[in-house]
Amino acid sequence: MQSGRISEHGFLADGRSAVLVDRAGSVNWWCPARFDGPSVFGRLLDDRAGHWSIRPEGGHPSERSYLDDTLVLRTVFTTATGAVAVTDALALEPGARGHDIGRRSPQVLARVVEGLSGEVPVLVDYQPRFEYGLVTAYLMESGGVIDAVGGGCRLRLRADVPLTCGEGRATARITVRAGETYRFTLGYAPASENEAPALPDADRVVADAVAGWRSWAALHDYRGRYRDAVRRSAMVVQGMTYQPSGAVVAAATTSLPERLGGDRNYDYRFVWVRDFSLTLQALWLAACPDEANRQFSWVGRAMGRIGDEPVPIMYGVEGERDLTEHALGHLAGYDGSRPVLVGNDAWRQRQNDVLGEILDAAWLMRHYLDPMSPDVRHLLRALTDRAVVDWRGPDAGMWEARDAQRHYVSSKVQCWTALDRAVRFGPRLGDPSEVARWAAARDEVREAVLARGWNERLGAFTGAFDSDELDASVLIMPLVGFLPADDPRMRSTMDVVQRRLSRDGLLRRWDDDPAGFVICSFWLVGCLALAGERDRAGELFEQLAVRVNDLGLYAEQIDQATGEQLGNFPQAFSHIGLINAAGHLTDADERARQTTPRDRQPVPTGAGPTEGAR
Repeated sequence: MQSGRISEHGFLADGRSAVLVDRAGSVNWWCPARFDGPSVFGRLLDDRAGHWSIRPEGGHPSERSYLDDTLVLRTVFTTATGAVAVTDALALEPGARGHDIGRRSPQVLARVVEGLSGEVPVLVDYQPRFEYGLVTAYLMESGGVIDAVGGGCRLRLRADVPLTCGEGRATARITVRAGETYRFTLGYAPASENEAPALPDADRVVADAVAGWRSWAALHDYRGRYRDAVRRSAMVVQGMTYQPSGAVVAAATTSLPERLGGDRNYDYRFVWVRDFSLTLQALWLAACPDEANRQFSWVGRAMGRIGDEPVPIMYGVEGERDLTEHALGHLAGYDGSRPVLVGNDAWRQRQNDVLGEILDAAWLMRHYLDPMSPDVRHLLRALTDRAVVDWRGPDAGMWEARDAQRHYVSSKVQCWTALDRAVRFGPRLGDPSEVARWAAARDEVREAVLARGWNERLGAFTGAFDSDELDASVLIMPLVGFLPADDPRMRSTMDVVQRRLSRDGLLRRWDDDPAGFVICSFWLVGCLALAGERDRAGELFEQLAVRVNDLGLYAEQIDQATGEQLGNFPQAFSHIGLINAAGHLTDADERARQTTPRDRQPVPTGAGPTEGAR
């Protein structure tokens, strides 16, 4: 039995790792040590890489949902003889509430099976495979507990029913009757630790997870447009946060393809600086300023002192820089898409847009940075000085091109953003001569972008200087304040990009991009809202909002023809895009009413090059 499609998976999180479970009741992905650690269930990438299924005998339809305001999943199976429910939860630390959830999670997965009506034969199939399927564990049963040990990993499974152990596998067939409950608890620990994995009561795990997630949700009362979608997306972003450090990973998975059968299958279980400013804005809009503050503190620690080498563009969840990539040749890949990769060599690239991401985030957080500490001041000054020089050179761009460096317009625009925000900081960041030098460089960048990024024949800004190729990344220009959205050149660009790259609301990044890129589609919503086209922006948002799976989750891309979700999953960038687009629509409504937002502090947007320091 193969793993379900990408969009058929639900997402569980505990502040350290993620579980993906499909609608047939199979856990197909779990890297329990941390997001980017080796998997113990990897069926998502190869049927032989391990899974744990609990499902009715035979194929039966299911309906599922998260328990309100949680990442606790309940799946109901209906058969000819009755109905059963399976509730899945990753454990939070007992009693942890609010902003403390996930910081000391015990690395435990609980599954609870309940008989709802009639009686249903249920099959349990437990096949752990450690280190991405390389290691088949020894299974040893004692006192109703099954130990699985292999390599550097140890799992313990406690079940309310006896399981039969075989070669790397434990199975059971049970008849679940109305009113009956069967509990399963699976704990992880490194094999080197003397203490066995924790095995708390499964009912307690579920109850604590429900209470913990609801206590977090209660602290974040967003009241703008599309409230339910924003709250769900904010919870997904929180679930993608590695709580010991506060870093948000790009996705929970590796090597889910952008094109089925293709080779653009990258590991996204790391932290991109590019996502940083947009993540902060999303958390701010979703009424999560405490998480935003943690984010800024984390990136400052991770970057350290900036020297002459390229500014690091991504990190491991604890701030690691060396993320060297290698292929797992023993795995077949999702739907035959190879290679399967661990690590990501993009960490070696020069991507100049990250300079603007950090300075923009600092400007957003400026009230929290007052008074500015010496280390933060040094970091921001160093990045600004790099923008003065680096904007002139080519880079790999935000799409991380691996063929050649180019003069990407979006990278130049973000260098402008870095310089613009530094000028706004003014004397808090530099002396008058430095601020003047930054302002002069900012104006020089702007002139170059307007002269060499604009293509008169196309009537649009293009992806790189002196190019004829469209690229949806230029939609960031009004979002960071480089140009007003209603500037005639920007309006024309939006129209051309939508006409040439969009289908049914899904916007590709460039002409031969294999699928619609979710966050680019939401960028267009933001641009339209800023241009005063509220109706058009709202219609586009609603076209995109229904593209989620049945649990409100997005992958990175969506096939324009079939609607199939593609790429790593769930994708924080996509959910961040939804939150920020909803914020732009909310602000557009407020501007139309000529009132000031009352229920949240607005996110500062960019300004033109003549604006001075504030």
